[in-house]
Amino acid sequence: MNKIKLHLVTIILILAVFLVGCSAGSNQDSESNESKKENNPSTEATEDKSSEGPSNQYYFTANEGGSISKIDAASNEVVDQIAAEGAVHNVQVSSNGEILGATVVPEMNHGGGSMEMNGLTLFYDTNSNELLKKVEVGNHPAHIVFTEDGKYALVTNNEDNNVSVIDTESFRVIQTINTGNGPHGFRISADSQKAYIANMGEDTVSVLDLKTMKEEKKITVGSTPVTTGITSDGKTLVVTLNEENMLAIVDLETEKVVKVPVGNGPAQVYIDSTNHFAFVANQGTKDAPSHSVSVVELASKKVTSTIETGKGSHGVVTSSDNKRLYVTNMFENTVSVIDNAQMKVIDTIEVGEIPNGITIMKNNK
Repeated sequence: MNKIKLHLVTIILILAVFLVGCSAGSNQDSESNESKKENNPSTEATEDKSSEGPSNQYYFTANEGGSISKIDAASNEVVDQIAAEGAVHNVQVSSNGEILGATVVPEMNHGGGSMEMNGLTLFYDTNSNELLKKVEVGNHPAHIVFTEDGKYALVTNNEDNNVSVIDTESFRVIQTINTGNGPHGFRISADSQKAYIANMGEDTVSVLDLKTMKEEKKITVGSTPVTTGITSDGKTLVVTLNEENMLAIVDLETEKVVKVPVGNGPAQVYIDSTNHFAFVANQGTKDAPSHSVSVVELASKKVTSTIETGKGSHGVVTSSDNKRLYVTNMFENTVSVIDNAQMKVIDTIEVGEIPNGITIMKNNK
């Protein structure tokens, strides 16, 4: 009984690390040039070794302090700070690059104190920063993801154990789908048919069928899953296991799980467009922050590189050409810009307070 209580306390503390911001405002050296080429995530993506960054794009950070930072991807300069009505937990740009969605936990003054209301999803025009619509969702909204076909935006409501489905034409919640306990980070399949929700309050991933708008099943993956990733062919799922310091790699046909050791306190994970590498941001805790990204080769199921970042690495995303990797550092209020050819940080950008999620406008040409 004491062991069970201790385990529950541990999970509660881990949940607090990821959600408190909402309420509070070994490098592996290669032996040769050939081995470097094999382990370099950017090698297959492009033969162009130019150091020039992407153009005509922006990336955005969700800042728990109450803002969204808009950064020019060519110059890596913050061009705007968009104020929000509460703690911004996560952001994502729609597949056509026109709309930015953000999850917000608002606070309302009441009798000299404060009380929380239902969460909000805010939709902005990515070019003008104009607020297009404010949509009320559930309690403690965590992540937002658009379907690739642009029809829906899904939002996980961490304390309600469900997902709000928002129609992107009417900006209305058209369905609420039940999940496991503590739904948090997730991704949607490239065909817009399935959503894979990491349930932080248990050891599962909920698989949602977006045709029937129901939970199809749960897949057991390991302790405290935080975020998921899905390959474009829909065959492989990856899940960060925060309490185990592992990345779970799941064969979706057999549901066999292989666990790969990564850094301490892994948070978000992002699969590059070649489906060869998964980048895991290792956050740790505020008292003992991690400061690295683990590069996991999906075929070999091994960490091929570890890149040093700032303290509390949390959100992670790649550019369309996989030349750049962008990582939010929660405990330094910065973003690390990583050159994947060099496998090192080439720039550090100061953004808003407690940057959490991160998203980039993709080049669809």
